[in-house]
Amino acid sequence: MSVGAWDPSQSADNDSFVIDPVQLKQFIALNDEDKLGDINARLSDEIVTAQAALMTQSKERWFDAAQSLENEQVISLIRFFTLAEMQLSGWEAGSESPVIWLTKVLRQRKAPPDKALLMWIRENSDNRFIPNGAL
Repeated sequence: MSVGAWDPSQSADNDSFVIDPVQLKQFIALNDEDKLGDINARLSDEIVTAQAALMTQSKERWFDAAQSLENEQVISLIRFFTLAEMQLSGWEAGSESPVIWLTKVLRQRKAPPDKALLMWIRENSDNRFIPNGAL
């Protein structure tokens, strides 16, 4: 994982950022097509920069965004964001990771992540907060 630079305008950007369902579908497709090995090569620099604010959106915004998604799509996003945080500069999220909120979405739906997914997350991330959040 690379370290991004602090940007004082980032919190203002977060407030006005809108989670785009079309962009989420593209991220889901990367997982479904087994193309998460090198996310940086699959996404343009413009998308990486423009979508970095996804990593620090609130629980409420993620719950709203996930409302129209099937459980399998939520799992695809969990996989995508787990790897994106490791591979994309500026996508570090720590305790604000969308993986936390998307995992909570599954639990709320009475479809918690299975052991295989939880192990996969741990094997593919050094973010100590995912998938459960801060204690």
